[in-house]
Amino acid sequence: MSEDSELERLKAKRLAEMQKNISKKQEIQSTQESQKEITHENPRDVLIKILGFRGIEVLENAESQFPNETVMIIQKLAELIKTGEINETIDGGKLLTLFRSVGLNVRMATKINIEQDGKFVSLSDKLSNKSSDESDE
Repeated sequence: MSEDSELERLKAKRLAEMQKNISKKQEIQSTQESQKEITHENPRDVLIKILGFRGIEVLENAESQFPNETVMIIQKLAELIKTGEINETIDGGKLLTLFRSVGLNVRMATKINIEQDGKFVSLSDKLSNKSSDESDE
């Protein structure tokens, strides 16, 4: 009888160890899976998080004008952000300078406004109004 009770005690002890090991393995797996999700974050999203004033506008123009080249640049920038080599906000001017320094002349829509009678009017509207005023005379 004492052998049976000791055998049952050993079985219970072994079962508890096995359950403990299984729970540790599951914990490790869930931690590894969550780390994989973090590292597989979309590079574009990583970059967008640190873009400042007009940065997204420059990025979208670059993507539409130079799609293949922009993807490579986004991946490299995301890699530098993840490693901590880039830890500052990148505004539109800095991003535009970067694209131009690697030979991508990203064109931006330019609009010049002038003040007329207390309100801002685009230069093209001002010039078109002047030319129509002259033709009326």
